[in-house]
Amino acid sequence: MKQENLERYQDLDRRIGSGVAPAATPENSPAGGDLNAPGAAAGAGAAAGATAPAPASGGEPADPAKEKLYYDAAFDLIKAKDFDKASQAFGAFLRKYPNSQYAGNAQYWLGEVNLAKGDLQGAGQAFAKVSQLYPKHAKVPDSLYKLADVERRLGHTDKVKGILQQVVAQFPGTSAAQLAQRDLQRM
Repeated sequence: MKQENLERYQDLDRRIGSGVAPAATPENSPAGGDLNAPGAAAGAGAAAGATAPAPASGGEPADPAKEKLYYDAAFDLIKAKDFDKASQAFGAFLRKYPNSQYAGNAQYWLGEVNLAKGDLQGAGQAFAKVSQLYPKHAKVPDSLYKLADVERRLGHTDKVKGILQQVVAQFPGTSAAQLAQRDLQRM
């Protein structure tokens, strides 16, 4: 099954590379071109940070249109609730375009996909990487809040309080900070 999924993604990769795949349009892009799906996750909804795309060692040179096609294709797999394929697609996207303007969002959604699959370790790692690799990205507050949720589910209550306090202190006024404050009051 994993081999079949990989082959499908590689086929998509070939079609996008040869220009055969259709271009992303507002109707098939998440939220009409916004990089976040509305209401798809607690605390989600902040706009993506505007990071200038640049090639990285191991990554391809920047091609924003191609990057958007890859990102949208991976996100469409979430909408289809095909979390195994979405996980593979976001992982491949991040390897191919580590400095893409969509990379922070891709890392966040990789965490969400892992969480949906019940892979708490993978989800925690993915959410932590958002703040580590993309510290100025708009998804940092949401990813930290989600990291606290993962740590709570893993039974690491000592870590939860510190992460929630960090969200409240560093990102006041965000929906993630409001949720973190609510959770702190319930502790």
